[in-house]
Amino acid sequence: QVQLAESGGGLVQAGGSLRLSCAASGRLFSINGMGWYRQAPGKQRELVAAIFSGGTTNYADSLKGRFTISRDNAKNTVFLQMNNLKPEDTAVYYCKLWMTRVVVEEYWGQGTQVTVSS
Repeated sequence: QVQLAESGGGLVQAGGSLRLSCAASGRLFSINGMGWYRQAPGKQRELVAAIFSGGTTNYADSLKGRFTISRDNAKNTVFLQMNNLKPEDTAVYYCKLWMTRVVVEEYWGQGTQVTVSS
């Protein structure tokens, strides 16, 4: 099995910063990529950012410039640096991992709450 342990969420004032971490462990094979999604109350889960093998990144257009994704391959850990946070960034943030064993498999973390107060 694969486990994803997220940390770094919390309560922050508008304009502040948070750094989320997600460490993957367990029966890991070829990791294709890791990323972050978020889901606000009453809304669909949406992509925040992802980083793939080779370093390619993908961001939600609305978050470019404020959020930065990075990865420590040796530790199978992905980070999300969030700056200039806004109340609309309030959501549960989920880590996601894609890896190939025989076919591409997807795994999700439990989620970490980020609350931005105005």
